[in-house]
Amino acid sequence: MCGIAGIVGTTPVNQSLYDALTVLQHRGQDAAGIVTISNGKFRQRKANGLVKDVFETKHMHRLQGSIGIAHVRYPTAGSSSAAEAQPFYVNSPYGIALAHNGNLTNAKELRERHLKVTRRHINTSSDSELLLNVLAYELEKTVDKPSLEAEDVFRAVSSVNSQIRGGYAVLALIIGGGIVAFRDPNGIRPLVYGSRVNEEGKTEYMVASESVALDILGFKLERDVRPGEALYITEDGRFYSQQCCENAKLCPCIFEYVYFARPDSYINDVSVYASRVNMGRRLGAKIQKELAGADIDVIIPIPETSCDIALEIAKYLGIQYRQGFVKNRYIGRTFIMPGQKQRKKSVRNKLNAIKSEFKDKNVLLVDDSIVRGTTSGQIIDLAREAGARKVYFASAAPEVRYPNVYGIDMATSRELIAYGKTNQEICDLIGADGLVYQGLDDLKAAVREENPALTEFEDSIFTGHYVTNDIDEKYLAYLDQLRNDDAKADKAWNEAESDLELYNETN
Repeated sequence: MCGIAGIVGTTPVNQSLYDALTVLQHRGQDAAGIVTISNGKFRQRKANGLVKDVFETKHMHRLQGSIGIAHVRYPTAGSSSAAEAQPFYVNSPYGIALAHNGNLTNAKELRERHLKVTRRHINTSSDSELLLNVLAYELEKTVDKPSLEAEDVFRAVSSVNSQIRGGYAVLALIIGGGIVAFRDPNGIRPLVYGSRVNEEGKTEYMVASESVALDILGFKLERDVRPGEALYITEDGRFYSQQCCENAKLCPCIFEYVYFARPDSYINDVSVYASRVNMGRRLGAKIQKELAGADIDVIIPIPETSCDIALEIAKYLGIQYRQGFVKNRYIGRTFIMPGQKQRKKSVRNKLNAIKSEFKDKNVLLVDDSIVRGTTSGQIIDLAREAGARKVYFASAAPEVRYPNVYGIDMATSRELIAYGKTNQEICDLIGADGLVYQGLDDLKAAVREENPALTEFEDSIFTGHYVTNDIDEKYLAYLDQLRNDDAKADKAWNEAESDLELYNETN
């Protein structure tokens, strides 16, 4: 999961791109980057860290230009090395920079086949740099023309779509051209665009992962980029769009609505906030059936994603809603942290119980999901230490049993607590007195209430069905080698040495 933003403006866009990244920070806390164009040259700043730490005043002065793209990142198929912060760029043809949210499921095959044929070279293990080179190769076929036209861009994107597989939302910045935006044929990863008219009556455009980035900058949300569609917005503000693949269908990632997206965003014409309210009402009905007679005194959310859901559950059940945990907002999301020990430590640093809300009470805790179970078990322990008599647990998402392959680093099957286990076994492992999961049909219905046109979803983490129809046990085993905690620990050590060498060479 990453966040991307791009602006074609009429005045400097550096501050606007920075502001957009700050509201997309929840989509990636590992690294941040901005690339602009000024006087026919790329201006770039990227590094590991939060947005506020990556960009200093001197960097903002450097990022001149009225067009640019930006990215916040956490690693999935690549690594967490500073060298893999995005956007990436190549000098030929034209000069192209690219930022990407998602994951290419055929990246290994592309490296072996495409790079050998094209004789292009990549310096990292990132599939984003690989994607950039595939696009660059296709655009290279237009260099004999006097200028880059929309038809050239759409032909190149069509060819890219025919070669790559997975879930992806992409922004590319082309010197002498403009911004290209495109979305995978299943629309798995989100991408929206908007416009605004400046004081001189000229139209400016913005593309981003979530509509909230448009809102804070005064852009009107026009619509989502459609599955398989590409946009081309030139530096002088001409706007073009075209469908660039066959058999496109909308199958958005349903976990965006449960967890990733901000509640004030609209994705695929769905208010994320409203969908979570619907989830709470449906989960409340299930809790009423499955925990009948539990004598629950209070409902407490695990901040922050589950707060709206828990409030609706409390209203449905007629039980008091209280805030029982104080969250340290400067700790990253725990399920994406590398290594079990670090995850356990960060849970204790992230949440602290308000003891008066737990003492001598039967408590229902509500969270958005249970992934590894690390967070859930420790939070239940915190509740008991604060004096709770009984602790029940409800998850707004169904049982997470399978890894995600489309841009979410959600563990391997053997690290997922629900894999191969019954609900009672999960309940015992996390130490709850009772456990209720949202039903998958109810989850889909909660989102579909806001947009009945959504007939299919990417729900592989719950079902094991992958909409691209190219995932087999061999691929999942390969993914396991990349993602398991032992592999990440070895990779982190090697990357730390590599980053230190790079620092010594440049300082």
